[in-house]
Amino acid sequence: MSWKIIRLGDYITTLTDYHANGAYSKLKANVTLKYEPDYAIMIRTLNFERNNFQNDLIYLNENEYNFLSKSKVYEGDIIMNKIANAGSVYYMPRLHKKTSLAMNLFLIRFGELNQKFMYYLMKINEPYIKTFANGTTTKSITKDAVRNLRFSIPQQKTQKRIADILSAYDDLIENNLKRIKLLEQAAQNIYKEWFVNMRFLGHENTPIDQETGLPEGWKECLLNEYIDFKEGPGLRNWQYRTEGIPFLNIRMMKSGDLNFSSVNFLEINEVEKKYNHFLLKEYDHIISTSGTLGKVVTIRKSHLPLCLNTSIIRLRPIRDEVGKWYIKRKVSCSNFLNEMKSFATGSAQLNFGPKHLNMMKIIVPSKFIGLEFEKLTNPIELKILSLLDYNQKLQKARDILLPRLMNQTIVV
Repeated sequence: MSWKIIRLGDYITTLTDYHANGAYSKLKANVTLKYEPDYAIMIRTLNFERNNFQNDLIYLNENEYNFLSKSKVYEGDIIMNKIANAGSVYYMPRLHKKTSLAMNLFLIRFGELNQKFMYYLMKINEPYIKTFANGTTTKSITKDAVRNLRFSIPQQKTQKRIADILSAYDDLIENNLKRIKLLEQAAQNIYKEWFVNMRFLGHENTPIDQETGLPEGWKECLLNEYIDFKEGPGLRNWQYRTEGIPFLNIRMMKSGDLNFSSVNFLEINEVEKKYNHFLLKEYDHIISTSGTLGKVVTIRKSHLPLCLNTSIIRLRPIRDEVGKWYIKRKVSCSNFLNEMKSFATGSAQLNFGPKHLNMMKIIVPSKFIGLEFEKLTNPIELKILSLLDYNQKLQKARDILLPRLMNQTIVV
């Protein structure tokens, strides 16, 4: 069936943004952003970029949400950056909470066209959309430019069929993310029960050491006695390559996994000569120590080879009492993040480093309890990593299929 070229503006029913609600002075007088949970979320670019809609949120009260009536966001809306990386396209998920649009974003809805199909079509055509952004230091795209975009589309029946095919991948990915979240909670709850509430295996029959206040055979030690940690060397722009061994950057750490779309590379012989001791191993844990502190990722075999870099610290067990999964759960708990923040320096951007880890302490269980915790949580942790790997394969398959459906290489 033939496709026809359309002008986007002829099919858009809603094209709005935060500033559609009034002049800057009026917005400033009526809206105060909040960082504690409230009536509604104000959705931002970083939530989409990190695929994280639980953390780093800002909030509005009910009056503010209703005041911003022209930029209320619903599931299935298409969101576009209008400033900074202008033209990047996102799809609004279901958040089960009232949501409003932040500054620097457009909200787009279509009438006669399939909304999900149009998201996939615009996503694959982001390079084309971005050619309409103007500016020297910071590029931006206007509403008129969006309206004048032209795309080739099929009939509605084919639009729905293509959207259904691609959505099947996204639905599987989303279901896996929900399973991962439940598994993460289960493993964290076991850690909390054993090492915070002290209801570990055999706790009923374990006497408390009156001097330390800990179960007999347990002790409090410096972190560096049981965990080997290392920060990366600070690889800079002049070392960027298009092939070789990839090295980390903060932007790659998203929602418990790594996104290799923004990766850079080191020459193999460069790594062998200077950076070999910064190479990561399977089951190493890495934690972000700049910008957003405390993002944790466990390195999988599918990530390797991979080189550590600055603002990211690698954590690796030294002794059996503190195993790899104990470390992951320790650094994933809110108490550890709060402790990191208490040590961190900087006003505009918090920074944390190995010198701070050298001052932090850890509760070390007996060797028996340490090994039993690893044994109990190992199947949960391995399942999490398996689901993360499966999601990467699904994303890759979807991303291969998307352009072939849109350029009619595969006929639906």
